[in-house]
Amino acid sequence: MSAKETAVTKETITAKMSRWAAGLEYPQLSPEAVYQAKRFLLDSVGCALGGYQQHDVKIALEVLDEIAGRGLATVIGTGKRIDAVSASLANGLMIRCMDYNDIYWKQDPSHPSDIFPAALAGCERAKSNGKELIVGLVLGHEFEMRFCEAAFPGIRERGWHHATLTAFVSPIVAGRVLRLPWDQIQHAIGISASRQATLGAVTAGKLTMMKNTVDPMATQSGVLAALMAEKGYTGPEHVVDGKEGLTHCFGPDWKLNLLTDGLGESWRITQCGMKFFPTEALTHAPISAVLDLVKDNDLRPENVVKIQIRSLARAADILSDPSKYDPHTKETADHSLPYVIAAALAERQVTPVQFTMEKIMDPTIRAQLKKVEVVADPEIEKVFPALQRVIVNITTTDGRTFSKQLDYPKGDPRNPLSDAEIEEKYAALAEGVLSKGAQKKLKDAIWNLDKISSVSKLMALMKADVRTKRAAGRSKPKSKSKRKK
Repeated sequence: MSAKETAVTKETITAKMSRWAAGLEYPQLSPEAVYQAKRFLLDSVGCALGGYQQHDVKIALEVLDEIAGRGLATVIGTGKRIDAVSASLANGLMIRCMDYNDIYWKQDPSHPSDIFPAALAGCERAKSNGKELIVGLVLGHEFEMRFCEAAFPGIRERGWHHATLTAFVSPIVAGRVLRLPWDQIQHAIGISASRQATLGAVTAGKLTMMKNTVDPMATQSGVLAALMAEKGYTGPEHVVDGKEGLTHCFGPDWKLNLLTDGLGESWRITQCGMKFFPTEALTHAPISAVLDLVKDNDLRPENVVKIQIRSLARAADILSDPSKYDPHTKETADHSLPYVIAAALAERQVTPVQFTMEKIMDPTIRAQLKKVEVVADPEIEKVFPALQRVIVNITTTDGRTFSKQLDYPKGDPRNPLSDAEIEEKYAALAEGVLSKGAQKKLKDAIWNLDKISSVSKLMALMKADVRTKRAAGRSKPKSKSKRKK
């Protein structure tokens, strides 16, 4: 066979991924992978319940009220049953909008649980059980994390957002839980990925609501693609490794073997981290170090004249540009290294409370912003991403200096959140949406996910049963008459 004939008949990378995904069954998963899937689902559902109360989600739900069709997929919080494509967007935005769900960072950053809604919606449409959902959850982490490892440098370093990669992975998850044959999954990848590249502008400079929306949209793209492929729609098979595919357009260097080498021998979901703070991933180690120094030495804002953060060049570039020293939105604040450090100093905590507009504009916090200096350290660059090293130096008004080095933050797989800490995070985020009894039922169902007979029954447990101002506002009938005061 000639070299030309060999090139023509060579199996594409999407064919290899699709064949493996189509054949993956629950008994093949390791007990640890199953356990981690439950942990990440509980964490993500907590994030979604917190997200349900956010302004950007309220806007999106109002739009979907207008355009979504009836279907089998459940919207978290409202309990409405709508089409799988719209539900995946709604639930994805809820998980993502607080920037509080999982994190993985190799060459590229990503939040693999952003793809969970593809598995949830697909399983509901297929009327599947908890074991099938677990397969979908594990599958999303597997390929999202592998895509993050395959590019040198990561596409984020080339000006593109990681949602670009999610568009390759979400159709695999949706296709598998819909039980599509491998060739239809391959077409779904081509359909989604060939039209869903995402500019890095969404996380550069002044941030907007789109920062947390692009990945849910990439997940939505994968669900739509899987449904189209199911009906016979076709997409480019060479979308990764062919002419004008991913590696051609996003060069220079790719290690595509990382996408398929050792599939099923170990599970990437066991190597993913969770967020202890509702902020951008590279802020976590600095926040942890500052909180330790502030609390251990009882430092108050009036005691501190300077906080130097020695970190990666990208932290200095993306997280401390001029807009980050004057945040006026939640999205900018939670990606502002100066702001989160100022909040840590002023309030001794960094929680969702610190990202209300009241806190963002609080004079005491804002007075600390100018004290924060972010320095790109070449030595730290050398050990990344194996280590997310940060060195913090705090100088006080009386001339003392306190220093701390951290190599990875709380929530990293090497320092993971305990089950109890995940449950505490979940409970805090679910407050105001689910009653204590409803919280317990949902939590217990997730811990016993492999025994759940219907994913729709699980989703029904996520319907709000607490009448908050936000929930009540959405349930009021429209009226032109003014309520009497």
